[in-house]
Amino acid sequence: MDKANLTPEESLVLITKTIEEVNRKTIEDTKKGIKKGSVIYLTWGFLMFFVTLCQFFIIRFELNIATGFPALLYPLGGLFTFIYWKKTKNIDSSKNNLLGNLLFVLGTLLGANFMIMALFFGPQLGVAFIPVFLILYAFWIIMMGVSIKFKPIIIGGIAINLLAFIPFLIDWQYHFLIITAASVVGIIIPGILLRRDK
Repeated sequence: MDKANLTPEESLVLITKTIEEVNRKTIEDTKKGIKKGSVIYLTWGFLMFFVTLCQFFIIRFELNIATGFPALLYPLGGLFTFIYWKKTKNIDSSKNNLLGNLLFVLGTLLGANFMIMALFFGPQLGVAFIPVFLILYAFWIIMMGVSIKFKPIIIGGIAINLLAFIPFLIDWQYHFLIITAASVVGIIIPGILLRRDK
């Protein structure tokens, strides 16, 4: 193809190929960045598992500990995430793409809003708090899976979304176990599969 005299059809083919290549590269770079950042993904999965399991035991066995006490580990998880992301962001250019940064910012905003909802609006939300939390979290997980075209994360997000409706059917004492289950099926298992993905 002579670049000086392209026909309209040749121009369209060239533009289409360029867009497809940029799109493919963006998805590959984002997946590579998320895969390298799977340490963070798995850390949050295990942190959620541990915190919510502790909260369940506090409620179930009527321990003399504030239910929110284990949740104080979440800000430490946020600090770890921020430091890890800052350290690795400049090392690996694949994390400096728009999609990867967008997912990071969205995850950070969701985390901050979850903490605010829990601390200040938990009583007003009542039994709806866990479903609201899980539905919003599922949205982020599904969006991440779709953006990197990784089915286990998409399926994990859908599983979290489905689990979000169970709290309406069970006693409130078991609500934290739903988040524990969601952390396993929606974060830990897909995170391990992501790490092993070639």
